Formats: sequence, C-alpha cells, structure tokens
Amino acid sequence: QVQLVESGGGLVQAGGSLRLSCAASGSIFSINAMGWHRQAPGKQRELVAGISSGRSTYYADAVKGRFTISRDNAKNTVSLQMNSLKPEDTAVYYCNLYRGNTWNSLITSWGQGTQVTVSS
Repeated sequence: QVQLVESGGGLVQAGGSLRLSCAASGSIFSINAMGWHRQAPGKQRELVAGISSGRSTYYADAVKGRFTISRDNAKNTVSLQMNSLKPEDTAVYYCNLYRGNTWNSLITSWGQGTQVTVSS
C-alpha cells in the first residue's frame, strides 16, 4: 500500500499563491498517474489536476491558467502550484494515486488532506 502525505496548505489572501506537495512511499510511483482533488464544505470531492506517468496533464476548467501540477519521480513527489487564488478555491486538498498511468484509472490511495483557505 502506497502512503501519501501532503503538505503546504494554509491561509492566504485572494490573489496570493500556495504550493502543495505530496510525498509518496513505495517504488511504483513513477509508473502511476497522480492527481489532486479538493472538497469544499457541502460539496462533492472534485478532481482539480492530474498528471500521467508521461507527464501529460489535466486541469479542471476552474483552475486552468492558475494551477500547475508537476512531479519528480526521483523524489517520489507531486506538487500543485496554485497562483491567483480565489476564495472559491477554499477546500481540503487531497493527493491521490491512480492504479494506471492516466487519471482515468482507478484511484488506489489518498492522502490525509491539507486545508487551503483563501480570504477575500
């Protein structure tokens, strides 16, 4: 079982930036797609960004042009750079691991989540 640990959340003013990081244990990291989901109070968890093993990326429309997902296979980490943050970005952000090499495959592991709060 791969374990995922997120870091980097916090409180920021609208227009500011945060960088989330996720460290993965296990040796299969490089062949799996990774992603970031978020869940705001009273809302369903949604996929924000995904990155394949070949580093193809996906972004939800709400974050395109503002968020950037990246991965470092040598360090077993995936990051989410969030710029121009808006109050509606406030949520708990979760790192996840996919079984396959794209974000359309089954999610097999979740991190514990990190809170991001954007004040207006």
